Amino acid sequence: MGYSKDQLLARLQELKIEFSQYEHPVVMMVEAQAKYVRNTGGGLSKNLFLKDKKNRFYVVSALADTKVDLKVLSQRLGLGKGGLRMAPEEALGEILQVPLGCVTPFALINDSARHVSLLLDQGFKGKEHCLFHPLSNDMTISLNVCELDKFLRSIGRNSSYVDLEANPPVGKDNPPDLADLVPSDSMVVPDLLEKAASVQGPTKDHAVSVSKSMEITAKGAEPSKKVKNVKDKPVGSVQPSNSFKDVGQYVEEILDKTSALLLSEITEDTIKQHGERLGAVVSNCIRERLSAELKADTRSYLNAAYTEGFGVARMMFQNTGSRNQFTCL
Repeated sequence: MGYSKDQLLARLQELKIEFSQYEHPVVMMVEAQAKYVRNTGGGLSKNLFLKDKKNRFYVVSALADTKVDLKVLSQRLGLGKGGLRMAPEEALGEILQVPLGCVTPFALINDSARHVSLLLDQGFKGKEHCLFHPLSNDMTISLNVCELDKFLRSIGRNSSYVDLEANPPVGKDNPPDLADLVPSDSMVVPDLLEKAASVQGPTKDHAVSVSKSMEITAKGAEPSKKVKNVKDKPVGSVQPSNSFKDVGQYVEEILDKTSALLLSEITEDTIKQHGERLGAVVSNCIRERLSAELKADTRSYLNAAYTEGFGVARMMFQNTGSRNQFTCL
């Protein structure tokens, strides 16, 4: 069981950390939160819970108007362009132990989050106070950077402030500048394992039975007299292309594109311009920008899949057909 809001507030008081608290209705978006705390003079924060392909998790806490490009951040961490994505909701509950809409640096107080890396916006240092949810999105607390650092030290954390809008070159002569912030350990979320197991493809035994049935069908067919001698080749020698076999990479690319577009569309200007209609506006914009690209990508993926399937079937037929011809001669 993770810390509750009241337990966290009590812990802050024990540590003699100075803060102010503001109760308000439950809010899910920064712009909704702003309606209740905009007069406090503090810097509103947006908090992202991310994961990489090796199941290492990150909390990125930034000022609301800071533009965070996940592709750039991923490269700066040494994970490649598509190495970061939004963590699933199951991981939110299992690791940070907070509900949706309550991601905050304070969630790292839970032991289950001990391996989660924290990246803080260096822009916080220029604010008199910073605003965060205290594990619950029906309250906001305001404190300065020194008090936040004090809390992080109390749970054994060093404060890592980063220019999240920087885009330094990364390459052979320019190593990733944030590589030291990558967690050393991966984390396994039980719920995600169960879901992964339920959607796994055919088992090895099933694959063997399919191969055998195809071979029997081929043997039953009358071989053509024009078939040339073809050396027997094991079916396993037919290797599918990367585009066909790496479904995970294909899905990751779609999610990366969607996340990047979503973050690029939600800015301080669009919030002011569209207000409560922002969700619908962003949704329509993303749909328009992604539609053509995803259709093209999916068409290419399907074509590759059909090509691979046809190639495997043809090779198996040739192999089995050739063996039958040799038997009849």
